[in-house]
Amino acid sequence: MEKIEKKEIILVVDDSPANLQLCNGLLSVEYNVRLAKSGEMALKVIAKLKPDIILLDIEMPGMSGFDVMKEISKDMELRKIPVVFVTSYATGEYLSDAVNYGAANYVVKPFESDALRAKIRNALKKRKTGINDEISFPLYVNP
Repeated sequence: MEKIEKKEIILVVDDSPANLQLCNGLLSVEYNVRLAKSGEMALKVIAKLKPDIILLDIEMPGMSGFDVMKEISKDMELRKIPVVFVTSYATGEYLSDAVNYGAANYVVKPFESDALRAKIRNALKKRKTGINDEISFPLYVNP
């Protein structure tokens, strides 16, 4: 009997419908993609589905990506989920804040689709092998 592999779940969080559609189109062949248009919605999906990875915008109305990271970091199991910030902010300040919050990686919009896929594969591989589990969120500082 042939083993059927379950697709990994990616949660894409962005307030832009165009960005959600773009990521869904790029990733849905290889992954089970779930979409959330706000930080608040993302937290509900994360609690229910426990995705394998989260692609998270920083600047959103209401709850920012950094606010979502703060909430995730409070749960010992959820904090193991790798988060890749996908944002239009290219400044060093935002990058250092993302690292301080425990992000697995950082992608600047507009992004190259192959680069995004590579960063996702790398983060998922690290999670499967347990690399960086002990340092993912304890690095959190209040930026």
